[in-house]
Amino acid sequence: MDRKWWTLIAVATGVFMLLIDVTIVNVALPDISTELRASFSDLEWVVNAYTLTLASTLLVSGSLADLVGRRRVFVSGLVLFSLASLGCGLAGTPLVLNLLRGVQGVGGGMMFATSLALIAQAFHGAERGVAFGVMGAVTGAAVAVGPLLGGVLTDVFGWEAVFLVNVPIGVVAVALCLRKVDESRDPHPAGIDWLGALLFAGALFLLVFGLVDANKEGWGDTRIVGCFAGAVALFVAFVAVELRRANPLFDLGLLRNPTFVGASAVAFCMSASLFAMFLYLTLFFQGGVLGLSPLQAGLRFLPITGLTLLVGPLAGRLTTKVPVRLLLGGGLLLVGIGLILMHGVAPGDAWTVLIPGFVIAGIGSGLVNPPLASTAIGVVDPRRSGMASGINSTFRQVGIASGIAALGAVFQHHVSSTIASGLAGTPGAARAGDLSAAVTAGQTEAALRGMAAQASPEQVERVRQVAHSAFLDGMNSLLTITAVVALVGAAAAFALVRAKDFAHTGPRREEDGAAEAPAAA
Repeated sequence: MDRKWWTLIAVATGVFMLLIDVTIVNVALPDISTELRASFSDLEWVVNAYTLTLASTLLVSGSLADLVGRRRVFVSGLVLFSLASLGCGLAGTPLVLNLLRGVQGVGGGMMFATSLALIAQAFHGAERGVAFGVMGAVTGAAVAVGPLLGGVLTDVFGWEAVFLVNVPIGVVAVALCLRKVDESRDPHPAGIDWLGALLFAGALFLLVFGLVDANKEGWGDTRIVGCFAGAVALFVAFVAVELRRANPLFDLGLLRNPTFVGASAVAFCMSASLFAMFLYLTLFFQGGVLGLSPLQAGLRFLPITGLTLLVGPLAGRLTTKVPVRLLLGGGLLLVGIGLILMHGVAPGDAWTVLIPGFVIAGIGSGLVNPPLASTAIGVVDPRRSGMASGINSTFRQVGIASGIAALGAVFQHHVSSTIASGLAGTPGAARAGDLSAAVTAGQTEAALRGMAAQASPEQVERVRQVAHSAFLDGMNSLLTITAVVALVGAAAAFALVRAKDFAHTGPRREEDGAAEAPAAA
């Protein structure tokens, strides 16, 4: 087989691993909470540590690859990701697990930043379009099978398997890269904006840390206020540095293009709405209310993930036939409607009440993802396409991390206040704080089993009803918030994405304003 096809296999394998790790871990979170005695904040960091470091290293990894070699950076990312996965599987405390998840994200960012450049180097002409199409299918498959594969691995082997499975795959991918992938680099590299990278990463960390710990420490706590103030200061410094650099990490001039701003808003809102809700839906399916196994929970995500995968290729073909703003705006509109339809789950309801919302949201997600990538790079100078793609991916990961953190603050507040009022005046009131912590971490039934020796069956059942009502009250509030976020993203797409901003490579359909965005991405 030609070396270029081996390159595609090796790169696709690495990208599949790093993308599936965003969703595969969700269904393992309740088991992680039980075995490692993890709090709700710990569970948030299992996801956020990965997405934050991935977002923070994407752009700087691309610059580093131009300087020292793209294959070298990709392989280094693979090795780092695989070693961190081994460490995650062996972790004995939440702190160790979350630190290693952060290392995983660094490796993932190094792979993600160089993947398309390696493909573009190996393929030319029509074959490049085929290769990029394969990469698009790999991305969709990672989203679709993540929860299901995570459920199978957790049920059969335990939560550790969702991390350890990466190790042998990583070893094979590294061997393929070293034997079959050619090295490439930019003959005129622009240099690395280390200061911008550090300021951006620091600002993101302080923002998310403040959101995650605000309810536990109190919004007025000096440390929390300091985190938010520090995040603002670092963001301001980041903007100042980028405006002064000849070759910035993030060219702020791109934000003068309305369509690029619209695509970035869509990327953020998509991740901060539907994808951020996956954590809380997982807790609902498993430890929060229904008590399903990881595999059963993974299967119940299929109406969303399966339709995302099936609708994606159709949306890709439609990018040259209908205005892209209709796909982006219409897709996020459907996501918002789907989240609204999910709202209103009551105690005693079966999971099937979520199916209409899952179906609509899955279709909407499938409509958004393919044109979103092509829009981000289709409206900029080709020399900046790599930066534009990296910025769009960064907005996706920041959306997941900040969305989970912000929703977590709301969720904890609703659960705590509902439990406190529900147990007021009863012997269980003294246990309200402990019960709130158990409910938010998906450990409701474990907490109730611990009560059984000191309380009557009637008291336990009453506490169960209060706990389930509190969880559902919090989840329904989050569904309302995420629906609003999705609808705001839809409005941004309709208002900002314009056909005239695209760099056309073929005839333009003036009669309907269809934007012929590059299909390669």
